[in-house]
Amino acid sequence: MSEIILVLSEDALTEVDVDHITALHVERDVRYHVLVPADTERNVLVSLVDHLSLGELREALDTVLGREPEPERAHHDAEAQLEASVAAFTTAGSTADGAVVSDDPLPALRAAVSSQDVREVVVVTFPHALEDTFHTDWASRARDELQVPVLHLYAGTSRVG
Repeated sequence: MSEIILVLSEDALTEVDVDHITALHVERDVRYHVLVPADTERNVLVSLVDHLSLGELREALDTVLGREPEPERAHHDAEAQLEASVAAFTTAGSTADGAVVSDDPLPALRAAVSSQDVREVVVVTFPHALEDTFHTDWASRARDELQVPVLHLYAGTSRVG
């Protein structure tokens, strides 16, 4: 029976992301279960600092002006990101499926770990200045709550968070 690797991503996984993840499990029979949160709620201060720290001035302005996606649009975007991520795993020759989850993915992670034979969790995010610094990011929270290894990768890079 295949081991399950739970992958939590805030955006569509790229070929590079999938290559980094699958390289960790070359010698094992695994399948990937991808979770993508529908981003319907954002902390304005955290988002503003994140965008400014990355030099994303337009996105910072959108945050200040409250231009958040409508829930329906956020769910649609998350479905598209999930589909692209599963396709990237399939293209790489791996078995993958997934689901769109709510803004706070920790309940979905807890449920998956308690109901399935999850070997580890891989969290793929963009850098978040405040959350990463103060360990309130998804990976840190998952490490505190789950009884499985949690790896945090930054999207599009081989950097570990």
